Amino acid sequence: MGFAGPVGLAENIPLYADCAVMAVEKGIVGANSPDSHLLNLDPQRDLAPLGVQTADLRLAQAGDSCPRCENGKLQLARGIEVGQVFKLGAKYSRALEAVYLDEEGKAQEMLMGCYGIGVSRTMAAAIEQNCDEFGIVWPVTIAPYSVVIVPVNWRDAASKEACQVLYSNLQARGVETLLDDRDERPGVKFKDADLIGIPLRVTVGPKTLAQGAVEIKVRRDGRQELIEQNQAGAWIENWLKEASHD
Repeated sequence: MGFAGPVGLAENIPLYADCAVMAVEKGIVGANSPDSHLLNLDPQRDLAPLGVQTADLRLAQAGDSCPRCENGKLQLARGIEVGQVFKLGAKYSRALEAVYLDEEGKAQEMLMGCYGIGVSRTMAAAIEQNCDEFGIVWPVTIAPYSVVIVPVNWRDAASKEACQVLYSNLQARGVETLLDDRDERPGVKFKDADLIGIPLRVTVGPKTLAQGAVEIKVRRDGRQELIEQNQAGAWIENWLKEASHD
């Protein structure tokens, strides 16, 4: 089957080719004999005299009939390949003399396979499924950082100190934390935090510090809570543990 070709087939076998086939120059086709091919196929010279019929066959389209069922129609959907599996057979085990003993004690070649997972593709697939109009919404388990601390005014001494204390607290708890110490307007920082999509945003500013608290926003649902400043580290750690099991 793998070496079947249009030239030299038995008579009265209908031939169908995609429209693009008729424009091929110096094509290669099966020669209807094991391990054999014909070179320099000229469709006009070699196929046209055989009565080949052309149609748009190369690309499937939505609405095409199903080849396995009576009334089914093809539907198209976007997808992304995040991994592959290949069956290698005995090609490499034979070369390496990798064998095992079967139930009868006879040496048999191992059948081998391999698989690959695309890290960057997996990341892209996760982002496609976890985003909104503001940017990425990272799942906790694969987020580059778990928390981003955003000071309303980095030049404010009290805010700066509170941010550094919380940052050190979270680091000591093993929580991967990003501290946005840029001298930017709060709105810019908030937009960037949403765009990057870190699961938790902690806002530190004079108003909340006056209440002995910080504001924590959950990126996924936008929920915001005021948490006592000295309890923020423990609250964040517990929230992340629970969220990682969702």
